[in-house]
Amino acid sequence: MADSMASASPSILITGCSSGIGYAAATTLAQRGWRVFATARREDDVARLQQEGFDALLLDLTCSDSIATAVDETLRRTGGRLDALFNNGAYGQPGAVEDLSRSVLREQLETNLLGTHELTTRIIPVMREQGGGRIVQNSSVLGFSALPYRGAYICSKFALEGLTDTLRQELYGTGIHVSLLQPGPIASRFRENAYRAFRDNINAASSYHAATYCALEARLAGEGPSAPFTLEADAVIHKLIHALESRRPKARYHITVPTHLFAALKRILTTRGMDRVLLRATRGERET
Repeated sequence: MADSMASASPSILITGCSSGIGYAAATTLAQRGWRVFATARREDDVARLQQEGFDALLLDLTCSDSIATAVDETLRRTGGRLDALFNNGAYGQPGAVEDLSRSVLREQLETNLLGTHELTTRIIPVMREQGGGRIVQNSSVLGFSALPYRGAYICSKFALEGLTDTLRQELYGTGIHVSLLQPGPIASRFRENAYRAFRDNINAASSYHAATYCALEARLAGEGPSAPFTLEADAVIHKLIHALESRRPKARYHITVPTHLFAALKRILTTRGMDRVLLRATRGERET
């Protein structure tokens, strides 16, 4: 483990721990000896995590007061130290770009970008004062490759990657290491939550894209197969551990075959060529 985290029980704050990657990260890191502050935005999820033995806290990324309270309580329990932050909390808002209202896009950014940014800026002074730490951002293959009908989520992840690259440069030499995880399809409740967001915020019946939305709804409702090359959350946790515990963490971690493939194609294809590949890869999603 890195010198900046040489204590017997390093501490980490993780967002979005109710299920999926966040829950798997909290569980695995606790088994590895980390003191895990597992956060969620729903009180019932926090209660469940507390029953399982975690230092569980309420943290709603859309609320500044909630972020401040969670950070203050974490630092109170650790005596003012925090060795790592894993910004995992996020959701996906499906829908064609033209069907995204300003308020719906704002809500996506509040959770996936702005709340994550605010939380991170509260932790940076703590890590700088203690001489180091690790910040890991959970991005996506959609943080560098755009696919149809995912514009809101892609917007948030492209922005997160740009903000993170800048932050990494600004923190150079401080002992604070910043890494991005870029998973492709991972088995989780992401599709279930995306379906709820779609039903709540997209008027499918009156849209130009109504026919496509029929296929999209079927996929989100779980009627179709999972995306090809879908992996379990452990694939992400393996890379997270390296980002947290290696002396030389990477700036980016590609996870799953689609991420490796799209990253390679993006380097060698023209923009039009890449568009053709991505449209062909998602053609089945748009057919009823």
